[in-house]
Amino acid sequence: MTDREIIRSLATEYAQYANDPKNKENEKLFRAVNGKKMIRPVVLIDEIPWNQLSGEDEMKMQCAGEMERAVEWFLRNQLYRWKHFPCDMILTPYIPWGRHIKVGSYGVEVHENILAADKGNNIVSHAYIDQLPDEESIDKLHAPTIEVDEAADKRDEERLNDLLSGILPVRMTGITYAGFYEPWDDIAMWRGAENLLWDLIDRPEYTHMLMEKLLSVRMEHFDRLEKMNLLDACGPYIHCTVGFADDLDTTGSITRKNMWGRGAAQIFASVSPRMTQEFEIDYAKRFFEGFGLVYYGCCEPLDKKIDIVKKLPNLRKVSITPWANVDESADKLGSDYVLAYKPNPAFVATETLDESAIENEIRRALNACRRNGISCEFTLKDISSIHRNPQNLERWAEIAMRLVTE
Repeated sequence: MTDREIIRSLATEYAQYANDPKNKENEKLFRAVNGKKMIRPVVLIDEIPWNQLSGEDEMKMQCAGEMERAVEWFLRNQLYRWKHFPCDMILTPYIPWGRHIKVGSYGVEVHENILAADKGNNIVSHAYIDQLPDEESIDKLHAPTIEVDEAADKRDEERLNDLLSGILPVRMTGITYAGFYEPWDDIAMWRGAENLLWDLIDRPEYTHMLMEKLLSVRMEHFDRLEKMNLLDACGPYIHCTVGFADDLDTTGSITRKNMWGRGAAQIFASVSPRMTQEFEIDYAKRFFEGFGLVYYGCCEPLDKKIDIVKKLPNLRKVSITPWANVDESADKLGSDYVLAYKPNPAFVATETLDESAIENEIRRALNACRRNGISCEFTLKDISSIHRNPQNLERWAEIAMRLVTE
């Protein structure tokens, strides 16, 4: 088969599933959760170790062309999820294709040594080399340049429309992750975790100087994207959750008020609530002013920091990891917020699933939310291994869906 025949065959199958009424039903479920009017909890599986699924016949790439392979990967990825562990996923009735938007650097590059234990897996160990050792080096930070190649956008759109004509439309997408505010991820890569943690204690003035500069640079970057009309609320996903929300009008030009703001400070897992307030939340409050909704947290446990997280403007959703006390978190959140629970991915990394442990974890979170009248979602993510056994994900999905639909 030619590349064109392969793509059109996959696209025809994808279009069939994308037109399934289940997609609209799932969108309604997510809108209800995000609007704090939950019909039932929703479930997703994301950040999958696809290298451990590459041997599956359905995932074997066949196209030769660069663009065709990118489209093929998207289609195979989405079709495999839909067939094997769909949970409450949503298939878009179009093919999303990123515009040619080139964003420069912040003036500081990452220098590191890495160690990979699993060939083919993008999850590796990092040892970062400090690029911002003193106050003078902070001056290197600046807002990045932004360039748009509209001619390349037009060429891609024409090629894709020809490739998929009569089957699926194409949507050229702008920058959907612009509302992400995770400065400590950048600082950890520029400086190394140990350096930045020591400086919270030993050099607080330096740390505040760095945060002020980075906040200014990040806001300038965002302002430029907004003025250039490059922001996009293209759905349905915003990093491991579904962004559909009746509170957000995404029908016209996209600005802060039409977007989710997304924030986290994962390296602060071992930092006290007082210092988290001083060095993270007080800065995040300024960045998220004006956003339509805010989703905060990732892998860091927030059970002891709920009170300070609730100070963020426009906060709607809070991430609760398996390393946080879900009962304490739900009690402190109350029904004014959505609880986004992240089940433990270690449970699917074993040769034999401990199904009782999986069920107990999900049931405990469900009970905590039910007791407090909280709308909630479950996203199994950060999955570095499934013990090369796809059935682990399929069985986890079956257990989770049974529990949320009881």
